[in-house]
Amino acid sequence: MTSIENVLETPRWGKPLSAPAKLNLFLYVIGRRADGYHLLQTLFRFIDFADSLVFLPRDDGKIVLETPLANIPAEKNLAVRAARLLRERTGVHAGVSISLEKRLPSGGGLGGGSSDAATTLLALNHLWQTGLSRPELQALGLNLGADVPVFIFGQNAFAEGVGEELTPIVLPTSWYLLLFPPVAADTAAVFSSPDLRRDTMRITDWQEGLEPGHNFGRNDLEPVATALYPVIGEYLSWLRAHAGRGWMSGSGATVFAECPDEAAALALAHDLPSGWKWRIAKGLSQHPLLI
Repeated sequence: MTSIENVLETPRWGKPLSAPAKLNLFLYVIGRRADGYHLLQTLFRFIDFADSLVFLPRDDGKIVLETPLANIPAEKNLAVRAARLLRERTGVHAGVSISLEKRLPSGGGLGGGSSDAATTLLALNHLWQTGLSRPELQALGLNLGADVPVFIFGQNAFAEGVGEELTPIVLPTSWYLLLFPPVAADTAAVFSSPDLRRDTMRITDWQEGLEPGHNFGRNDLEPVATALYPVIGEYLSWLRAHAGRGWMSGSGATVFAECPDEAAALALAHDLPSGWKWRIAKGLSQHPLLI
């Protein structure tokens, strides 16, 4: 397993660049705005499990995804949309070829598409010399999705609002066992469910979300996601029975348990049912693409 921890990447044409996953160490839905967006409080943790993107310049002014994904039209790919949005915002006329090595599961709650978009904005802002500041890129990224700003922000963070109000957090070194139920969770379906509670009491200190007790590690999306996709509940039940803990990231489907070290994570994985997909990941102290 190759870790991306402490390897800071400077964008260059033709160089593979990381788009790391995130975990939500807790996620509260505390309300809903008039425009339908949900108000959240969550703790984002980057991990050393990532997609990889390569950017090459083009002379014809086109934005081309060289590695289209099955069942997703290229024009809807978030990396392509990010490149187009940056070009529209800045008025540049450059073209780019994008190659995406997809490792993060679609519908996995790990922020894969959002992370791809963020890496694209960060990289092309540098390579095209468009000159936008990091806060400007965060505001631009919010047009693509609520999780995009934190990846541009570049640090583990306590997030509020719809996910764009970010406070940097220093987290201790941790390892995680990730389990991947065989389903792609539909984020829109989870958030639009009439069964989703949207009245969790707001906390004033992010550490409250990690204190032992009723709310430790809670994800308000879990009851809806497990009702829509019972297999997620099966994987969570296994974790909680064998590790005494287990949480769902984002709107699912990935579930995880925090472990004190890699050996403990591997020992837990050793007892998994045959055929279950899993991975060991280490928490990152920051996003690898800090420019």
